[in-house]
Amino acid sequence: MPRTGHRRGHPDGGRASQGPDGPARRRGRRRSRRVPVTLLLPALLGLAFLVLPLVGLLVRAPWSSLSEQLTSPQVWEALRLSLVCATAATGVSLVLGVPLAWLLARTELPGRRLVRALVTLPLVLPPVVGGVALLLVLGRRGIVGSWLDSAFGLTLPFTTTGVVIAEAFVAMPFLVISVEGALRAADPRYEEAAATLGASRLTAFRRVTLPLIAPGIGAGAVLAWARALGEFGATITFAGNFPGRTQTMPLAVYLAMESDPEAAIALSLVLLVVSIAVLAGLRERWMSAP
Repeated sequence: MPRTGHRRGHPDGGRASQGPDGPARRRGRRRSRRVPVTLLLPALLGLAFLVLPLVGLLVRAPWSSLSEQLTSPQVWEALRLSLVCATAATGVSLVLGVPLAWLLARTELPGRRLVRALVTLPLVLPPVVGGVALLLVLGRRGIVGSWLDSAFGLTLPFTTTGVVIAEAFVAMPFLVISVEGALRAADPRYEEAAATLGASRLTAFRRVTLPLIAPGIGAGAVLAWARALGEFGATITFAGNFPGRTQTMPLAVYLAMESDPEAAIALSLVLLVVSIAVLAGLRERWMSAP
């Protein structure tokens, strides 16, 4: 004979075991999801503060003449120079930043906290100050620049190479932070297993570590590229604003605001589209919320 007192045979399907507090808990959860008015109002004001300037850029854009503005030789020259310099700065950041991130994440470097603070300093340092610092080191009379000029006749300020250096200076910390985080999240036992099989440290890094942290390197490279593309302060201080040689898109926007506001808006729209594309590409890694 079946056991009529078995819980699965309860006519309520087991819901009676929840007790009388079940509906009360659900009502409490619904009430907790309600946004207090005292928080909702400043939150909406903050959202408007961030979004309205972008909306104003779209509203005031010269849509009827936008194609003409974007096809002008000055705009294309600034766009070409910006893309080339940002890509070169990202390459410099990859070559120098990935080993630096590995040093910070995988070794017991003396003064590692101080080194990490110095690496991330360009994130909070005003870009103009960074440009001045680059001039004092790499200028013709700088600590290193005077030696480069006398020994090799190499001048870096106010050149296209100077643009790349200025952009790499402000963009590399983004790459280092991203790669260091990926290295800390990666299990070091894979590298240890490769070492026990006879692989050298360099081989283990190239064949094991790099594939593990490839998403972090990719995300950091994109962030560094976007930061380099939008750099203004260090570039204009260290490299100047010479059309065709050092005038990148942010500098062209600044110059166009004085003589051709419509061209400035067109260039700003291009930078806005690039920024949105970067955020969309990094959404899964940086923007996802539980």
